Amino acid sequence: MSKNIIITGTSRGIGFELVHLFANQGHNVLALSRNAAPIANLHFDNIASFAFDLCKQGDYKKVEDFIKEEWKHVDILINNAGMIINKPFAESTFQDFSKVYETNVFGVSEMTRRVLPFMKSNGHVLTISSMGGIQGSMKFPGLAAYSSSKGAVITLTELLAEEYKETGPQFNVLALGAVQTEMLKEAFPDYQAPTTAKEMATYIQNFALTGNAFYNGKVLQVSNSTP
Repeated sequence: MSKNIIITGTSRGIGFELVHLFANQGHNVLALSRNAAPIANLHFDNIASFAFDLCKQGDYKKVEDFIKEEWKHVDILINNAGMIINKPFAESTFQDFSKVYETNVFGVSEMTRRVLPFMKSNGHVLTISSMGGIQGSMKFPGLAAYSSSKGAVITLTELLAEEYKETGPQFNVLALGAVQTEMLKEAFPDYQAPTTAKEMATYIQNFALTGNAFYNGKVLQVSNSTP
């Protein structure tokens, strides 16, 4: 049975691959990204997309209106959009941290809050985090804002799972290791990851569809390498 799935951060990398995978399976996808052009060029009947900025309050109403008019309910929300800044902590600014947290934390919480009223008890909110957000994992200098923001959404997910445990939906986090994406290149220009964006997207797709039957409020570490 086809599901209604919202994915953020779909203009490239894992998000772009996820849109393809779900659409090819016959699911309805709302693909959200600041740059809507890559998705708009796909020409799938079951993919809807428009330019969306997690940091703009007004854009969330566009999502709510779309759900009300086109779908009525949402089965899966994948909070995939992320922003990374790689610079020494001493050189980072208040604005650097604000920008990263606005996308990686506030954007996740606001998108989730807006979509929740449209989700059923067996819905699944899946947030993409990073191994850098796991306590005790290997850390990398320069990623203070990014990795700490990714730790924040892990705790947020645990709290939401507790708050909604009687009614649903379910909330989980995948903390990803290194995946060969444009974003990884920005942070680690010389590093070659062992996992492609499509390989990781395939894992995320399967977990989004089935993982909430077995997990709620959990963080799974999806990594076969360091970093």
